[in-house]
Amino acid sequence: MEPDFVPTLSAAELSSVTGEAIEHLHRLRSLTLIGSQGEDLFAREDVERVRLIQFLERRQIPLETIARAEREDEILSSVLEFLFPDGVGPTYSLAQAADIAGLDAELARRLRETASTGDNSVDKHDLRMLREAKIALDAGFPEAALVQLARVYADAQSRVAEAEVHLFHFYVHEGLKAAGLSGRELRHRRQQMRDQLLPVAELLIRYFHRRAMVKAVREDMMLHLSKDPPRPAQGDHPAQLRLAIVFLDISSYTPMTEVMGDAVAAKIVERLSELVREETARFDGRIVDRVGDGFLLVFPDTRAAVHCALEIERRTAAEPQFPAVRGAVHWGDVLYQEGGYIGGSLNIASRVATQATPHQILATDSARSEIGSLAAVRFAPLGKRRLKGLAEELELFDVRSIDVQRSERARDPVCGIEMAPSQVAATLLVNGQELAFCCEKCLRLFLDAPHQHGG
Repeated sequence: MEPDFVPTLSAAELSSVTGEAIEHLHRLRSLTLIGSQGEDLFAREDVERVRLIQFLERRQIPLETIARAEREDEILSSVLEFLFPDGVGPTYSLAQAADIAGLDAELARRLRETASTGDNSVDKHDLRMLREAKIALDAGFPEAALVQLARVYADAQSRVAEAEVHLFHFYVHEGLKAAGLSGRELRHRRQQMRDQLLPVAELLIRYFHRRAMVKAVREDMMLHLSKDPPRPAQGDHPAQLRLAIVFLDISSYTPMTEVMGDAVAAKIVERLSELVREETARFDGRIVDRVGDGFLLVFPDTRAAVHCALEIERRTAAEPQFPAVRGAVHWGDVLYQEGGYIGGSLNIASRVATQATPHQILATDSARSEIGSLAAVRFAPLGKRRLKGLAEELELFDVRSIDVQRSERARDPVCGIEMAPSQVAATLLVNGQELAFCCEKCLRLFLDAPHQHGG
């Protein structure tokens, strides 16, 4: 049975719920940040106001700054209006919510903590989530799988929400300010656009989830028909399956970023991301992770993995003023856990990729053996290599497309950008060799420290 909802709180009750000292609550009241219900009472909304203020104070924002922003821009009021359009409803302790939902208290805690908001109170949304979790368990869905699924949802939606809020701020809010809007006019226009965009965002989330489900179900069908079926999950032990793993990155990313700056590097990585996504989808792969310029891809088929890696390399090599890409392909066992993959095979792929030179795709012996023969692709043996962090030497192969014709391109020795002859900004003859530069900045840097850049 749900407890009665009390719309107002005393100072002692507000202190108990939020963990804030009564003396500090009086300070917040004096700044008119809380306390609209009279001298001795506080509204339920004040619980959320205090939590927002606590968050800001943890980030070293002074109270006077918060109070001024509330007076001038209603910053707390606008956030609360957005987060609680129907007003702040009843809250529960986690034990109360677990009891109402009929769920084990420890499992309820684990599920609730996946949200990672830092709030201790449980509201109607949490209660509904716990009730839905109980339905899933009663239907026979294992608890271990439910917890993993909750973590995947939490991680994915955290990224979605962060993108929605940040992109709205950068492109909408700051754009309106740049156009001269301020004060009440800015808040009204921002709210108007937010009200129009939120339904669109919800539709887009459902659409992309549907499209992702189509792909995931197709891949699951392959698992049912695989000659090497996955090893099933047992209790807390994750499922094991065999996949082709591809790791790709830019061979000169660090010097390029140092010379060109983050903004230019971001544009190049954005273009690389577009190419990787297009080709990965075309070859039925999946982007598992991306850190900086590095992309980790998985494929159910090694041949598709090799073709995809070669095609990404070919397309990046044809881009105007673009750095060279390198990569590795490995075939091995991985463990599936919380929507991702873990295991030594991933480490092998990333380690092998560091051995690749610009434009080079390397394959391990396990990938080469799994493929057999592949039309229009040449595997040149490179012998065994000892890689950092790996106990045994690995036999590697240089993978090349036989029918790909390379156009002549020059490589800037400073930033690593590659160019067609018509794109060269400056040249310099050093020890009988003509060096090409993409811009005057790279030329100046080379002249200031030629030995640092191979001169």
